[in-house]
Amino acid sequence: MNFNVDLYTLTMNIQNNHSTRKQLVIVGAGFAGLQLGRRISSDEYDITILDIHNFHQFQPLFYQVATARIEPTSISFPLRKVFQNNKNIHVRVANVNELDTANKIIHTNEGDYRYDYLVIATGCTNNYFGNAHIEQYAYPMKSTPEAIALRNRILINFEESVTADAHQKEALMNIVVVGGGPTGVELSGALAEMKQNVLPKDFPDLNFSNLKIYLVEGSPHTLSAMSKVSQDYSQKMLEKMGIIVWTNSIVQDYDGKTVSLKDGRTIEAATLIWAAGVTGNLPAGLPKEFTVRGNRINVGLTNEVIGLPGVYAIGDIAYMVAENYPNGHPQLANVAINQAKHLAKNFNRLAEGKTMENFTYKNPGTMATIGKRKAVVDLPFASFQGRFAWLVWMFLHLMLILSVRNKLVIFINWMISYFTNDSSLRVIMLPTRKLVQIAEAQNTNVSTMK
Repeated sequence: MNFNVDLYTLTMNIQNNHSTRKQLVIVGAGFAGLQLGRRISSDEYDITILDIHNFHQFQPLFYQVATARIEPTSISFPLRKVFQNNKNIHVRVANVNELDTANKIIHTNEGDYRYDYLVIATGCTNNYFGNAHIEQYAYPMKSTPEAIALRNRILINFEESVTADAHQKEALMNIVVVGGGPTGVELSGALAEMKQNVLPKDFPDLNFSNLKIYLVEGSPHTLSAMSKVSQDYSQKMLEKMGIIVWTNSIVQDYDGKTVSLKDGRTIEAATLIWAAGVTGNLPAGLPKEFTVRGNRINVGLTNEVIGLPGVYAIGDIAYMVAENYPNGHPQLANVAINQAKHLAKNFNRLAEGKTMENFTYKNPGTMATIGKRKAVVDLPFASFQGRFAWLVWMFLHLMLILSVRNKLVIFINWMISYFTNDSSLRVIMLPTRKLVQIAEAQNTNVSTMK
C-alpha cells in the first residue's frame, strides 16, 4: 500500500514539474533553429521544434548534391537523432498553418501548440519578383529534395540529348544559372567541371563542346557582396572554365523553353536554375506591422520581435538594425548560428532570473569556391584567392557538418573526386506513385517531380 502511494506521489510530482516548465516552440530547424535547440541547457523549458522535414539540411553544399558530387544523406541529418538525448525536446513534422500571437497558439496540420515563448527560425525562400512563369518553370535549390530534383533534371537532359534532333539538342545542352552570388558561382563552377571531366566519358556519343553554361547576373559583378579582387578573380576563373558570364543582365521571363532577357537577348534552354534572390519565409498569421522589407521580421537587439513580447526571430528571417548594420545583418549561416547561440544563452539567463543581453556580431569573413583549387576568401583584415583559399573553404565547411560519420563520408567523396575527377553518384531516382501519395497525404510538395 505504501509502495502504491509513493509511486502515485512520484508520478504526480513528475507531471507537476513538467506542467510548470515554460513552453518554448521553435519553428524551423535550419542553422538557427537547430543551434538554439542544442544550446539551451536549462531544464526549465519544455521545447518543441516544428519543421516540414524530419531532418536538418546543410544548405551550403546543396550544389554538390545537384551535381552528383555527394550523397543527399551526407548533408541531411535526422532531427530525432540530433536530439535523442534531450528528453525535454520534442520534434514534430508539421506545416504551420497560422500563428495566433494574441492567444499564444500555433495552428498546424498536426494540431495546435501552445507556447510561452515562440522563436521563428523559418529562414528564407526564393524570390521570383512576382514572375509566375519563372516560379513555375525554373529550378530552385533551397532544400535537399530540390537539389535532387535538379540533379535528376540535368541527368535526364543528357539522356534525352542522345536521341534528340538538332533543335531539341541545343535546348537540352544549354543550362542557365540566374544569380551571381555564392550559390550561382559555386554551382556554375561545378557544372563546368562536370562538363570537362565527367560527361564526355559517360556520353561518348555527345559533343560536349555544344554544352553551354550561362551565368546571368543583374549587377555589374559576380559575388557583388565581396571585395573587388574576389569579384574579378571569380569572373576571370569562371570564364576561363568556359562559362558564359553575362553581368548587368536581368532575366525577364522563362516559359520552360526560352529564357528572355530585358535587353532582348534570348537563350534556348531546357533548364533554368534560379539563385537570384531570396525573401523571408514568413509563417502565416504574423501581422504585417511586425515585418519590414524583404519579408523579414523586425527584431530588437535581443532578437525579440518589436511589439510582440515573448516572440523572437533569428537567422535569415530576422531583421536586426545595429550600429554596424544599419540595414540589418547579412543573411548568412554564420549570423544565424551566432544569433541562435546568443539567444540560447539569454534563455538560460532568463531561467536563472537574469535579464537578457544584446546581441553583437563581428563578421569573420565570407568565402566562395569556384572549382578545384579555385576559391575566394575575404577576411576583415585580408583577402586571398586560389589554392589556399580553396583549402580554407573545404576545411571550414567540413567542420560545420554535424556528425563525424558525415564528415568522413564527405571527405572521402572529395578526395575521390580530387584524384579521379569523377564520382559514382550520377543516378536518376524519380519518385514512385506511392511516394507521391505519401507526399500528398502529408500535404508537402514533391520537389523531385519537377
